Amino acid sequence: MGRTLRAGRLATFAYFALNGFLMGMWIVHIPAVEDRAGISHAVLGWLLLLLGAGAFMGMQIVGPLTDRLGARTVVPVSAALCAAAVVLPGLATNVWTLGAALLALGLGNGCLDVSMNAHAVQVERDYRRPVMSAFHATFSIGGVLAALVGARTLSWGWSPAATLGAVAALGVVAAAVSAPALLRPRSVDAASPQSPEPAVSSAARRATPRRIWVLAALALMLMLCEGVANDWSVLHLRDVLDAPAATAALAYGAFATAMTVGRLLADRVAARCGPVAILRYGAAVAAAGLTVAALSPWIPLALVGWTVFGAGLSGCIPQLFSAAGHADPEAAGVNVSRVAGLGYLGMLAGPAVIGPLTHFVPLNLTFFLPVAFCVVAACAAGVLRETPQGAENPARKCSSSV
Repeated sequence: MGRTLRAGRLATFAYFALNGFLMGMWIVHIPAVEDRAGISHAVLGWLLLLLGAGAFMGMQIVGPLTDRLGARTVVPVSAALCAAAVVLPGLATNVWTLGAALLALGLGNGCLDVSMNAHAVQVERDYRRPVMSAFHATFSIGGVLAALVGARTLSWGWSPAATLGAVAALGVVAAAVSAPALLRPRSVDAASPQSPEPAVSSAARRATPRRIWVLAALALMLMLCEGVANDWSVLHLRDVLDAPAATAALAYGAFATAMTVGRLLADRVAARCGPVAILRYGAAVAAAGLTVAALSPWIPLALVGWTVFGAGLSGCIPQLFSAAGHADPEAAGVNVSRVAGLGYLGMLAGPAVIGPLTHFVPLNLTFFLPVAFCVVAACAAGVLRETPQGAENPARKCSSSV
């Protein structure tokens, strides 16, 4: 089992990295795709909503399928779908074809997001210790690799269709090669076939438990905070602190780097301190960091604030995904799809919420909305402590043994 489990973990890393790489390659080529399709920034903004809508649809569709068929079956198919769809924006020549391409890409991304997180929960359960945050860090690393590869191919003059077509082919191959190492589904009730629990669990799954919706609401708030950093950190330094463009870009770089490093370290911290501490203190640190960034009159201090904000947020979302998956192992896909779906909506809502607020208050003061969300998450961290009888939470088990 040890070798099989290690292989399953490596395969999960591969799919997270592949997902980050595929979406990163799309992001790098947005300006070129926009020019090819002949659309304005405003039209692109509306079309990006189709990407989010497709992702949300994919998450809700693939959640039940993952529980029914097993992540071992659904993850490779979802990865191949996402990889095949990444070439479509590069082929789009007008607003209609680009809209359809983004809807398809979002669908593939949503399917892969939920199914690979459901498999990550299965790996974490078998490891009996926290490993979820490292998977999310690998997603970020995949995005960094995409930025480097995309920059190189663009400098060579490759067209979006050629580059994304090559990426799609490599992605499909990677999805197929990694598939055999995925873990086979294991029913938690297999050891007691006479037990009435499966019927009860099946009936209970018809209605999503209230705790899952609380986790989903926290994911929405915290991923909105992440979306604010993605979309507004650079503009904050440029427009509020009058930083040069090159310096302003460091704001997002500092945030993203802190997120990646934090996620690489968060599993060890979760094993010692437990998921509740990760969410409570991580969200509190994030609130403090964003407050410093918002109020700082100096560029260096603002950069420190964005760094601290990323470090604090880094371990929070993986704990929510992990808790959703462990709440009911037989409904891990559905529960993760609820949390991931609302979280993704929160990520998209960041620009939509902050933008209108800037008509009433300066940009830096709008950041106190995500600060408030971080405070709410810190106060509600106790929800991670609740696990139903019989459901084993590896993070909690490890923390109690220290």
